[in-house]
Amino acid sequence: MRGPNFLKLHPLMDEFMEEIDSQLDVISERLIALDGSPYSTLKEMAENTKIQDWPGEWDKTTPERLAHLVDGYRYLEDLYQHGIEVSDVEKDFSTQDIFIGLKTAIEKKIWMIQAELGSAPEIDE
Repeated sequence: MRGPNFLKLHPLMDEFMEEIDSQLDVISERLIALDGSPYSTLKEMAENTKIQDWPGEWDKTTPERLAHLVDGYRYLEDLYQHGIEVSDVEKDFSTQDIFIGLKTAIEKKIWMIQAELGSAPEIDE
């Protein structure tokens, strides 16, 4: 990332990464509590993710980068929705509550980034 707003956006991106790391930790701990086994290596994550690798490109504009970030958050939103649905079928309401909270946080993040891009829903219309 380079260009206008670098000093403002770089720490914000760090915050976004920390939030995602925290969410992954919550999911991993819940999986372990249910006698599961979360991925624990970068190799496992890379082999099992459906998120496309996106190499750094210095010529991307901030809006392009933020739009790409929204795409990633939408992917997580869909995964969390799937977790909500599966945990409902399984009657695992504690896990469902976790996924609802995570999805709510992601929805807010999507809205905030879209507001920055000028594409958030207009509630006054």
